[in-house]
Amino acid sequence: MGFVDEFVGFLNKHKVIGLAIAFIIGGAATKLVTAIVQDIVMPVIGVLIPGGDWRLATLQLGPVKLMVGDFAGALIDFIIVAAVVFMLVKYVAKEDTK
Repeated sequence: MGFVDEFVGFLNKHKVIGLAIAFIIGGAATKLVTAIVQDIVMPVIGVLIPGGDWRLATLQLGPVKLMVGDFAGALIDFIIVAAVVFMLVKYVAKEDTK
């Protein structure tokens, strides 16, 4: 068995190609979710926040300046990604039981 055959066997056995595709699609989905949060969700929230730009919202605790707005955006990104992954896993698990 040559190197190429062993390598192809490794790729097939460990489903590396599928994992690579999932990783690439996950990266693209993350960009999409980030764009939705930054360009659609947070401008609406920004209107509700007095003073305007939500990204600049801070909380000053003595000498410590917490970037609350930036954290809120990252938190919303995470919640949306987690919800989408949950729905996909739930759908796939449902399909496996049929």
